[in-house]
Amino acid sequence: MVRLTDVDEGMRDFLVHLPCPKIALTAFSSPPLLTESRVALVSSAGLRRRSDTPFSDYAIDYRVLPNDAREEIIQDHMNASHDRTGYLQDLNTIFPVDRLDEMAAAREIGSVASYHYSFMGATYPTALESNARRLARIMLKDEVDVVVLCPV
Repeated sequence: MVRLTDVDEGMRDFLVHLPCPKIALTAFSSPPLLTESRVALVSSAGLRRRSDTPFSDYAIDYRVLPNDAREEIIQDHMNASHDRTGYLQDLNTIFPVDRLDEMAAAREIGSVASYHYSFMGATYPTALESNARRLARIMLKDEVDVVVLCPV
C-alpha cells in the first residue's frame, strides 16, 4: 500500500485536493444475520478472466468473476503508485475469495456467491454509479445479502 508520504509532491497534492463524492449512507436493504448471508466480493482492482475483454483506461464497466475461476483471474489495473507484488504472490491480498470460503466452512457466513465482480480503479466514482446500481440489482436477484468491497 502506497502512503501519501511515499508519492511525489505533485501526486500528493492532487490526491489531497481530489474531491470526494457525496454518497447516501442509507442502506436499501436489511440483510439477514451474517451466519445466514450470501456474500459476494466487488473489487476495484481491474480483475478479469484471461478470456475477458481487457479493461480500458477509465473504464466504467465491470467484469463477472465466477467463484470457481480463480486460476484464470488476472489484473489490468495499472498505476505508477500501485504495487502488484502482493497480488502476484496471493490473489487474496486484493480479492479475498479463499477467505470467504474459509468463513463459509466455519459457518461464519451463510454462503459464498457464485459470482463476484470487478471494476477498474482509478476511475471517477460518479461515472461508475449507473453500472454499480445495475450490478446491485443483479446481485439482489442472485440473492446476495452482503457485499465486501475490495478497493485497490
